[in-house]
This record gives sequence, C-alpha cells and structure tokens, in this order.
Amino acid sequence: MRRAPEVDDLYRLRHSAAHVLAQAVSHLFPEAKMTIGPPTEEGFYYDFDRPTPFTLEDLQALEAEMAKGVARDESFSVREISRDEALTMFSENPYKSELIREFPDDERITLYTNGDFTDLCRGPHAESTGHIGAFKLLNVAGAYWRGNEKNPQLQRIYGTAFFTQAELDEFLHRLEEARKRDHRRLGRELGIFMISPLVGGGLPLWLPKGAVLRETLTEFMRDQQRVRGYQPVITPHLTKRELFEVSGHWEAYKDGLFPSMHDDEGAEFVLKPVNCPFHIQIYANERRSYRDLPVRYAEFGTVYRYEQSGELAGLTRVRGFTQDDSHIFCRPDQLVQEFHGVVDLIMLVFSKLKLEFRARVGLRDPAKPEKYVGSDEVWEQSQAAILEAVEQLEMPHEVVEGEAAIYGPKLDFMVKDAIGREWQLGTVQVDYVLPERFGLEYTGEDGQPHRPVMIHRAPFGSLERFVGVLIEHFAGAFPLWLAPVQAKIIPIADRHAEYCQTVKQRLTDAGMRVEIDTRGERMQAKIRDAQLQKVPYMLVVGDKEAAAEAVSVRSRDKGDLGATPITQFLEQVEAELKS
Repeated sequence: MRRAPEVDDLYRLRHSAAHVLAQAVSHLFPEAKMTIGPPTEEGFYYDFDRPTPFTLEDLQALEAEMAKGVARDESFSVREISRDEALTMFSENPYKSELIREFPDDERITLYTNGDFTDLCRGPHAESTGHIGAFKLLNVAGAYWRGNEKNPQLQRIYGTAFFTQAELDEFLHRLEEARKRDHRRLGRELGIFMISPLVGGGLPLWLPKGAVLRETLTEFMRDQQRVRGYQPVITPHLTKRELFEVSGHWEAYKDGLFPSMHDDEGAEFVLKPVNCPFHIQIYANERRSYRDLPVRYAEFGTVYRYEQSGELAGLTRVRGFTQDDSHIFCRPDQLVQEFHGVVDLIMLVFSKLKLEFRARVGLRDPAKPEKYVGSDEVWEQSQAAILEAVEQLEMPHEVVEGEAAIYGPKLDFMVKDAIGREWQLGTVQVDYVLPERFGLEYTGEDGQPHRPVMIHRAPFGSLERFVGVLIEHFAGAFPLWLAPVQAKIIPIADRHAEYCQTVKQRLTDAGMRVEIDTRGERMQAKIRDAQLQKVPYMLVVGDKEAAAEAVSVRSRDKGDLGATPITQFLEQVEAELKS
C-alpha cells in the first residue's frame, strides 16, 4: 500500500535547486520576500512577494546567478532552533512567521543554510550545491499565498532540474511538444471551443465543430449504455440545500460552491456539484423488489464547482462541466458482476481511442476520518468489496490511501497521452454510505427490507476534460470516426460546384461529415488550410473527376492517393471506421 512518496535523490536535488534559486533572488532582488519553495513531480518552484513582476530577462539573470552558486559547491548544513528564535529571525517576513506560529508544539524547527542563504525548511537536501545537475528556469506565474484567493498574490518561479544535461534536454523537448499540443491553442485554431470574457472564465462555449466532437462521444456512450441496460434520466441544475446536507456533500463542497440563492418562500437553493443525490431520489420514487435490481440510471449531467480563477485551464479545469454520470443500484451479491461490467465499458472506451492507462484503487485515509462520511464499519465493507472486485479482474493496480471519494473507495484510471503525461479520466466508485444516509431499500426474497449498494461511474469523467485531453493526445488530428469534419471537398474551379454538391450528398447519405471549400482561394491554399485543420481526407474535384464520378483523394496521414471512384472511396472509409 503506497503512503507518502519516498524522498529520493532527485527530490533532494530539486529541493536544493529551489534553495539555490531563492539564494539567487536574495542576491539580485533583495526586496523580494521569500515564502515557500518545494520540489514537484517535474521540477520545483519558489513563491516570492515582490512588487515588480519578474521578466524573462530576470529569469536569465537568475539562472546565471544560480550557476555561480552551483559552481561554489556550498554545503547544505542544518540546525535546530526554538520557536522564539525562529520568530525573531523571520520577524520581517510575515509568510515565514505565519508558518512558524502554526507549527505543532512538538515539531522540530530546522534551518538549512547554503553559503550566505538560510531558509526555514524541513529538508532534506543534497550534500552540497555542486551536486545539483542540469537545471532550467521555465516561467513565472501568479499564485495566491497558501492557495487562497483572499490572500496576497505572489510570483511563482517554476524551474526543473535533472542529474544530467541529456535528461534536461529530453524534458525540455517534451515540454515543447506539450506546448505544440496545448488544447487551448488548438481548440481555438480548430474551432472547437472558446472562452468569452463576457461569459466568464471556466465556462467554455462549444463551437460547431466542438459540438460535433462532443456529440459524437456522447452518442457513442449512449449507444453502449443502451445495449447494457442503462435507463436515461434528466435532473435539474440546482436543488435545495437540504439534499446535499443529507448526502454529506454540503459539508465537503460548501467552500467550492457558487453562492446560494433563496426563493420567495425562503428556501435555499444551490447549483449542484454532483448528480448522485438526484438519482437516489429517482430510485426512491418507487418500491423496489430484489427482482428489480440492478437498476442503472445514466445522465449527461452538468455540475458546477467554484474553482479559483488562477487554477482555470481551458477545458481541463473549468467551473461548469458535464459528466457521463451513471449510478447503479444493486444487491450486494450483484456488486462484483456490476463492477466488472462497468470496467468492461471503460476498457472499451480506452480501446476505441487507443489510450494506455494504469489503474489505481483509492482508499480512505485512516489518519483523516473527518474528510469522509459514513461509519468505519461501512467503510471497511466497501473497501473490502472494491478490492475483491479488482482482484477478480486480475488487473494490475496500485492501492493508495487518501484517494477515496467522500462516501466510498474508487477505482481510477490514469491515462497516458502520446507524450507520456498522465491524466485521471474514468472512475468507478463503490458506495455503501449514501444508500444508508437516504434510507434506500428493496424487498428481498425473504420479504424483508434490505439496503442496496451503489456504484458511481463515469468512463469519460467529464466531457470537457476528456475532450481537452484528447485534443492534446492526438494534437488535434482525431481518428476518422471522431473528427468533426471527416472530408473536405475542394473544387478546382467554380464550374465544379454542382458536382461537389453531388459528392457531398452521397457522402452525407453514407453518414460522413463533409464540407465544401467554396472560398475564392487557389486549390493549393485550400489543401494547405484543410491540412492545418487536421481534416482526415481532402477530396479535390476537377473536370476529370466529374466526368468519371470520382474524387482525387489526399489523406492527412498518407498524402496523395490519386483519383478514386466515389463508391470505392466510401468502401475504403467504411473499412477504416470498422478497423
């Protein structure tokens, strides 16, 4: 079972690099106040309170100053001091003073020193600055002190460090590839989504091509749910606060909700952060027998969570998002089979999109029971059930404490994209708690009332995040079945417009998504633009093609394929879609 990550040599190296960065800032910009500077999964950062923004030229100067610190090969020494000594030492730094006052009475307060720089720090560090390998400062971003937008805004300098220059070069190459694939840029260029300042951050507007992409995914999931016995339901976007008080979501999400509103009778309403309590109400609307179970409800339900403006990121971090949400109500003896059915559906999604993944079982953190709802007995029951179900799948997985939902353990799927980054997408959750909190029942074979078990499931996770990840995974070049425009018809001259309409109608009747480029541009310019739009097929039409009822096919991936009869082209497309 994985607990806190172990401190390894790379962690020490990056933590040390963060201190060398802070030392460089203290040399070049002594007016800056130091706050915190931890290592991260891909590097390190340090937050500074400085009235003047850091510039690109400042980062270059700081890199040069850091290089001097590394060349001096200064050792990292540690010493322990009392709380009063620490408060005196950092009396002019409100950030460090705040941290010191919050330390538990029994916690050691330690200082780490390299050269002329001393910082409040738990460590650990490399033996000396000379052990820091290749490093690079990447960018500056805004960050609120301790992540609270009510606190002062700081400047966060991001950097990374590796043992060798070759490792750093490889990382920077991946970083550049990530910039090329940035879904915010591609989403705008490909006409998939936009963010309007008049609408607000974190509330994307889906453009026509984005709507087609989203609806294609939605219909794919609806078709799969239909054959697997799911029943569609629709629930409202807001509800009385009491619903989430019963479920426990109010206590868990109240700081992340938009302000509530009251009707003329004084009832308090909130925008929903989750869909599950609504589906519970639908289940409870009828008397249930053991013969009726399992009951599977599915909804593409939009939910709302107040994310801080500095954390919003295109489609991957938003304030309003739509989940392919489903809740299964089953008997305890049906749980494992239903769980396996959900995993099978998620595997189908990843297979269709050729996505690699790893599985992670999230359990409750026993050290923080206040984060969860439900009794210890119920949690032990639900955690044992999900572990049994996953073991029966014989699926490689890791078990991580602290990653459970507030009401139950879950199986998350960490998807790896084309350049090796991981994204948490699909999830399955086992829940004994909410059926108990809402008093759900079914009549068993013995004529007595019994409690059903709930399974929460969302193969996509959210459509916004899922599409954002797919844009970056495919760099906007979606597979044929998912591409918003599957073929672009390009007439050589105006006289070919009528034949283009005939071709478009035949392809449309066959189920393809097709556009005609009627602009007064040269043919080569139209082909170039279609390639930039990542259209899978460009169909050039001239006199010869019109006479032969053919099209000259140009593939996004394979280049010029030559003249092909329309019927033959459709057969090729059908075969590609099946494969």
